[in-house]
Amino acid sequence: MSTSSQPLISHLMELRNGLLKAIFSVLLIFIGLVYFANDLYIYVSQPLKEQLPEGTSMIATGVTSSFFAPFKLTLMLSFFIAIPFVLHQIWSFIAPALYKHEKRLVLPLLCASTILFYAGIAFAYYVVFPVIFGFFTSVAPEGVTIATDIESYLDFVLKLFFAFGFAFEIPIAIILMCWAGVTTPESLKAKRPYVVVGAFVVGMLLTPPDIISQSMLAIPMLILFECGLLIASLYRPNTDNNTVEE
Repeated sequence: MSTSSQPLISHLMELRNGLLKAIFSVLLIFIGLVYFANDLYIYVSQPLKEQLPEGTSMIATGVTSSFFAPFKLTLMLSFFIAIPFVLHQIWSFIAPALYKHEKRLVLPLLCASTILFYAGIAFAYYVVFPVIFGFFTSVAPEGVTIATDIESYLDFVLKLFFAFGFAFEIPIAIILMCWAGVTTPESLKAKRPYVVVGAFVVGMLLTPPDIISQSMLAIPMLILFECGLLIASLYRPNTDNNTVEE
């Protein structure tokens, strides 16, 4: 085996070990939470149940839905909780290749991205869900009984959790693009009208087809876009420190 291939194999081994540790962390959290799977589902379904008309409830139309819906939710929740450790594994893998000034920037960004992802999920659960479920249940035609399937509900809320979680990462994406030289804050400011339209298009694609939920995703995205511009404008990489830390 040539010596030139050894560093590549070493990096691949590090990547594999990091992935295995990340998967193990998710499974470990899952084992600790699976006993409470039904309780977790009850908590996540609360925003809809509070809006259901009196005398109605959620239903399970599939033979295995009552088992797999809480199981799937617990697995996804385990991944959400393990995100800090997963990001730490990513950081450990890329850190040796970064410059000193890049390390000082990336570590706070990893922490901020975790907090923003959690903030997006919390915003969806505590702010968006009560509004959109209240809207949907109020516009049901007369004589129609609302009985939402538990698996359909879970797919719906997980989609919104991911949509809002990743949408809240906009400041991090802007900072990284400006830091890497892909764009500049001034260029992004000039494209602000297109960003506004794009935010509502993304809101339309990622949320239910009503203006309320679309706006509740698009408006935070625009606010976060402005925050990302502000932070990116304040940060200017110091090219004098481009030395890799040993």
